[in-house]
Amino acid sequence: MSARDVTPPKLPFAIKPRFIILFLIVVAVLGAASTMVFVVDQSERAVVTRFGAIDRTMPPGLHFKLPFGIERNYNVRTEEVQHELFGYRTRSAGYSDQEADRSYPEESIMLTGDLNIIDVEWSMQYRIREPVKWLFEVEDQRKTIRDISQSVVNQLVGDRAILNVIGRERTQIEELARDLMNELYDSYNLGVNVTQVRLQNTVPPVGRVQDAFEDVNRAVQDMNRLINEGREQYNREIPRIRGEAREMIEVARGRAERRVNRADGDVARFNAVLAQYQNEPTTTRKRLYYEMIENVFNADGGETVLIDSRLDNVLPFLNLSGGEPAALPGGAQ
Repeated sequence: MSARDVTPPKLPFAIKPRFIILFLIVVAVLGAASTMVFVVDQSERAVVTRFGAIDRTMPPGLHFKLPFGIERNYNVRTEEVQHELFGYRTRSAGYSDQEADRSYPEESIMLTGDLNIIDVEWSMQYRIREPVKWLFEVEDQRKTIRDISQSVVNQLVGDRAILNVIGRERTQIEELARDLMNELYDSYNLGVNVTQVRLQNTVPPVGRVQDAFEDVNRAVQDMNRLINEGREQYNREIPRIRGEAREMIEVARGRAERRVNRADGDVARFNAVLAQYQNEPTTTRKRLYYEMIENVFNADGGETVLIDSRLDNVLPFLNLSGGEPAALPGGAQ
């Protein structure tokens, strides 16, 4: 039996140790370069840690860090408005989805202050304000946010009667919930700021009770609508009436001023005539008589013809009605 040569064939080129070292150096440089560069988006802020300790916060842009895990970056969406839904889930982005999944009664069923059960669905919007606190102060940020939000809304609903929750105090509950959530998040060093809390649907449980409360709610809405219409009518009519009243007052003042001025003029004119009369009584009396006669005959604005009772000074054919004179017999003029 012959022996076999199992020696591996030789490579066409010789591998020298310096080539291996150079290759390892290139790989190490490329690996270091890939771990030294990171990008922060416009809606983000980055927190950089060195050996696990917080080192710095970086703004948007291209940045560098120490390689091989010595420094790590954590990008946080600080400029993006995030939201949480309670009692329902939408199948698309936004809050206008009418086909929302409302199979979350454990989040929305609450007890009111007057011992009634109510189904309250709400949403909240928040922004991450301090990325360092958001990353390292709380272990499960989203669960903490949801638990605090639920406790606040339950507290506010539990302090009020069901009709107030459904009707007039909805806006007040939203504002108080936002403020209380921000206080609690600050106390937990969560680093977020709640921008809006909105009650989406506040109704009694499904059944006859819900139908009755919906009737009450519609009546309250009708009442508010009628009040708003009355205020609108008031705001439209009252300024108009006030304007007309001011106009009437100004017209009355103008008339009063004209009459006073006319009376003052009459007094001044009488005083002037009186002075003339005291100087020349006979002449002034005659002039006043002639002016009176002239005013009497010119009162109707037409021509006045003086005749005597026997018609001796005019032709008997004179047409006193204002027409053309009648023709004389024989064509005489």
